[in-house]
Amino acid sequence: MFHNVLRIFAHRKSTPMHSVFGTIALLLVFLGNPNSGIAQEEGEKDLGTEVVNIVKPYTPSVSDAFKVKETPVLNDSIVTTKKKVDYSIFSVPVASTFVPAKGTAATVEKAKPIKLYDNYATLGFGNYTAILGELYSNFQLSRTDNAGFFFRHNSSQGGIDAILLENKYYDTQLDGNYTSRQKDISFEIDAGVEHQLFNWYGLNSLANEFSTEEIAAIDPQQSYLSLYVSGNVGLDESIFQKVNGGIRFTSDSFSTSEIHFTASPEFLLPVSDFNVKVKGDLDYLTGSFDRSYLDASTAIDYSYLNLGVTPSLIYVNNDLTLSLGATLALSMNTEASDTDFFIYPQLYASYRLVDELLIAYGGAEGGLRQNSYYGFLSENPFVSPTLSIMPTSQLYNAFGGLKGKLSNSVGYNLRVSYGKEDDRALFQINPYKGRIPTLEGYEYGNSYGLVYDDINTLDIFGELKIEVSEKFTMGLNANVYEYSTNNQAEAWNLPDLRASVFSNFSITEKVYGGVSLFYVGKRQEFFTSTQVGVPFEPFANVVSLDAYLDANVNIGYRVNDRLSVFVKGSNLLNDDYQKWLFYPVQGIQGLLGATYKFDWN
Repeated sequence: MFHNVLRIFAHRKSTPMHSVFGTIALLLVFLGNPNSGIAQEEGEKDLGTEVVNIVKPYTPSVSDAFKVKETPVLNDSIVTTKKKVDYSIFSVPVASTFVPAKGTAATVEKAKPIKLYDNYATLGFGNYTAILGELYSNFQLSRTDNAGFFFRHNSSQGGIDAILLENKYYDTQLDGNYTSRQKDISFEIDAGVEHQLFNWYGLNSLANEFSTEEIAAIDPQQSYLSLYVSGNVGLDESIFQKVNGGIRFTSDSFSTSEIHFTASPEFLLPVSDFNVKVKGDLDYLTGSFDRSYLDASTAIDYSYLNLGVTPSLIYVNNDLTLSLGATLALSMNTEASDTDFFIYPQLYASYRLVDELLIAYGGAEGGLRQNSYYGFLSENPFVSPTLSIMPTSQLYNAFGGLKGKLSNSVGYNLRVSYGKEDDRALFQINPYKGRIPTLEGYEYGNSYGLVYDDINTLDIFGELKIEVSEKFTMGLNANVYEYSTNNQAEAWNLPDLRASVFSNFSITEKVYGGVSLFYVGKRQEFFTSTQVGVPFEPFANVVSLDAYLDANVNIGYRVNDRLSVFVKGSNLLNDDYQKWLFYPVQGIQGLLGATYKFDWN
């Protein structure tokens, strides 16, 4: 049987490729049916040769595909064996004198450290026989303790044109301080004395009728003496945060005396996400004047004890700051045996709308402000020693605004506020008493007294700060006011507009300077006369004081690390404006001086 099969297979070698699969199939049939082979052997032994053609349609499958080799084997008689190629170059030696330098680390140019001095002295002289002197000194007692003092003198011998009375002034003060910063506690003690001299030189035009002897008989000089001791103590990691306090004594040439004592402790209680802050206030004022302005036989005594406590709840997160509180105040007029109780709002909130670019804020606040003789003369040195002193109650001051940065170098602040004050003090020129030879130097309508009124104030404020670099900074701000009074016809001597522009600059490393402009709007004043001693009809006039602009400039030159010279100019527009009625200021003022820095050792 196998011979027959092989013969068939041998015969099929010449058949087409697609018949091979048929031959293989036939072979499998024979292998799977052994009986057929046996039967054939038992029959005829030679059946002859027969050609069988098996035709089957070709059905290709995936296994029939083959991949073409990327690099085919070429059977081409033209292809010859590659010849071996030898390469060589013509090398000629070249002499070189180049010697590479050894590598070194680059050095950074260090800026020369600024030498700091603990002491400096300033001395300057100017027209109107002006003298400016300053001396500051600091002593490092230990790693935690410091002590120092500051002396300052500023004076002028006067010389204002068309002024009949002496108009010189001087202001001398000496302050000392001691500070200590320990691990858990820090404290500071300050003490000082100040002596001031002024003249009531503001005579009105009626004084032009005075004789030379009458003018010479007027003594307009007033001097003030003030001594104070103040300090503060702070604790770290304690509910008790700090306490501020101080006492000041003030007197003058007319036997006036005043003692003012204040103390303000603060406590902070952390509660979950909030802080509870409690601030206390103790304010005691007592003083006396020898007489009142209209009655020489009546002395003025005043004494007030004010107690207050302000609890507030403070919450701060990334964008929101919130403070909710109120002030409870008790005011006791011990001279009049009168007691008043007040409640004032203490509300504040700010929200960061756009990072540092836009922050909205608002709130309402109030408080009891104790007026004092020292406070009034610091604002207006031409007050008379016949004042009526009482506290001012600010019932509320509601405000709201926007602040932030227009860029990294430009900041702004816009605010609108409206407030109500009871018993706000207003400066008003004292009545003119006429040509009486026994008058004091402040009784010619040339000094200022006080009137009190309930006033509502609308204040629109705008501020812009520009910091181009360390070499140039600039700022400007303005307040626009509108007042509503209760008893007085006007808010006397309060301007309707205040504005200022200031800048500091460095032209070179040695040349520096600054410019400042101050604008004060119109003010109203009420000038009257008394019937006693006036040989003519009494008068009562509302006087308008013109607005004024004061321009100032200073330029300095650093000779070296220790010595610098400077020149200052004030009132450069030469405007003889009146800051107070009948009180023209000095014209163009120039001051030339030098500052020297040093160490004691």
